[in-house]
Amino acid sequence: MAERQIEGHLLLAAARAEGRAAGARAADRLGWLIDSQRDDIERQLESEYVELARMSWRRTAERGEELRREYETRYRSLRQRLLACSVLACAFLTATAFLTLAM
Repeated sequence: MAERQIEGHLLLAAARAEGRAAGARAADRLGWLIDSQRDDIERQLESEYVELARMSWRRTAERGEELRREYETRYRSLRQRLLACSVLACAFLTATAFLTLAM
């Protein structure tokens, strides 16, 4: 659990840094901005970048959960088929053995 929290904090810190860098690049193109405006643009872009990253992470987690459910369902189905085939094979072998012994 602690590893996941640390990983989450590191991902969030990286997203914030990337957002802040994107904001700085955007503000650099607007050379006429004063420092407070520049900081405001950087903070806004950082916030938007983090929100987009969170939405992306959420969608990825939801899709992973969907895939997990699909694979579990498929696995259960295959396991049931294998068990049925095994039971049929055992029944066939048992019947063959009884018929062989009966002759």
